[in-house]
Amino acid sequence: MEHVHGDTLAGARKVIAVHINYPSRAAQRGRTPAQPSYFLKPPSSLALSGSAVERPAGCELLGYEGEIALVIGKAARRVSLKDAWSHVAAVTASNDLGVYDLRYADKGSNLRSKGGDGFTPVGPALIPADAVDPSRLRLRTWHNGQLVQDDTTGDLLFPFSRLVADLSQLLTLEEGDIILTGTPAGASVARPGDVLEVEVGTVDGSLTTGRLVTRVEEGTTPFADFGACPKVDDLQREEAWGSREAAGLSAPASVLTPGLKAKLESVATATLSSQLRKRGLNNVSIDGLQATRPDRRVVGLARTLRYVPNREDLFKTHGGGFNAQKRAIDSVNEGEILVMEARGEKGTGTVGDILALRAQVRGAAAIITDGGVRDYTAVAGLEMPTYFANPHPAVLGRRHIPWDTDITIACGGATVQPGDIIVADSDGILVIPPAIAEELVEDCIAQEQEEAFIFEMVKQGNSVDGLYPMNAEWQARYEEWKAGKANG
Repeated sequence: MEHVHGDTLAGARKVIAVHINYPSRAAQRGRTPAQPSYFLKPPSSLALSGSAVERPAGCELLGYEGEIALVIGKAARRVSLKDAWSHVAAVTASNDLGVYDLRYADKGSNLRSKGGDGFTPVGPALIPADAVDPSRLRLRTWHNGQLVQDDTTGDLLFPFSRLVADLSQLLTLEEGDIILTGTPAGASVARPGDVLEVEVGTVDGSLTTGRLVTRVEEGTTPFADFGACPKVDDLQREEAWGSREAAGLSAPASVLTPGLKAKLESVATATLSSQLRKRGLNNVSIDGLQATRPDRRVVGLARTLRYVPNREDLFKTHGGGFNAQKRAIDSVNEGEILVMEARGEKGTGTVGDILALRAQVRGAAAIITDGGVRDYTAVAGLEMPTYFANPHPAVLGRRHIPWDTDITIACGGATVQPGDIIVADSDGILVIPPAIAEELVEDCIAQEQEEAFIFEMVKQGNSVDGLYPMNAEWQARYEEWKAGKANG
């Protein structure tokens, strides 16, 4: 196989990079694009294996992303999906390096954050494109000898031929141009002194590029004050490292604190409904569902998933692989409740035993869907409650396409947003806006205390006239009763 050398780099007139293409990366980022999107890196960012890359002075977050690079072999302009791969000469390994410290500066173009000298090492060997199946390639990345990325091209969001054909609709891909095809989960941050390695090969191991090696050095020349200077915040740290935990950051404070959760668990759903109504919120109940565990009461934060009506051509592009349904299940966190919009469609299942079990293993508090449930006996046997319209044996694709996640949805006649507080038990399911939850639950506790007094007075033989609701006389007696309870 031919090796990447200086002439190879000199032949590249442009370097085009794809934002998100691996399902694992999409799940990590919490968003899945419907179409590919791109940014340009200058040819001056290209470097050979064994080169050093400088983390610019004053920068904290030099991110690395192992990627498969396509090298264009002949010009492509308005090519079809069928012919697109014939315009690729070779594949090789690449590392899409960039500094998150300058991400803010160019509003999405990534010019300064991703365009630095040496920020696109490629090589060391070229694998002929006609010798491989582009859907059976393997990508691996090592950070100081530790394997941190390992994925294949079997379930890409946008197969390589689609990228080539898509780009060629508007611009001419020229011989020597390089397309970086996205990175899987596992990308992180490198520091001066670290060694990064990326390797691309066939799944069966018969062909390989060898390891692309890049050493990280510390820059010594500070940025001038007449341009954008490095700056970072915790959001950039989280995205660069891959998670708040990896970045050494504490978890963000949840509106549903243990104390608030305990209070919401202590008051009746009917009381919550009454207090919501007093605040003018009359459409916050998810109606018409039954529960696999009616004996359970759950309180949690909503995550959301939306299904749209099945259309066969769209199901082919959105229904298979790591689709929105699987992404939602695989990203639900401890104590969260996955709420599904199924348009009240009862003629098919929206979740079955395997995915429900996966949600339980991840610690989900419940699943709520206004559609059907498959494998009902197995789902009902789980510890985690599922709220649903009815059992149905049909698969998802009969009526639904899993479309998108963590957006505002409608379920059982109620609007649900990600982060809403859900309270569900045998009396019903309520959606509580998080901004009013603390005040709401305190008023519920006060209301139930009043009702406990009224119940006791009625039990003693008192008439409800003037007692329910309490007039001034009864209110005074209630205050005495409450003081006695506090002191006793």
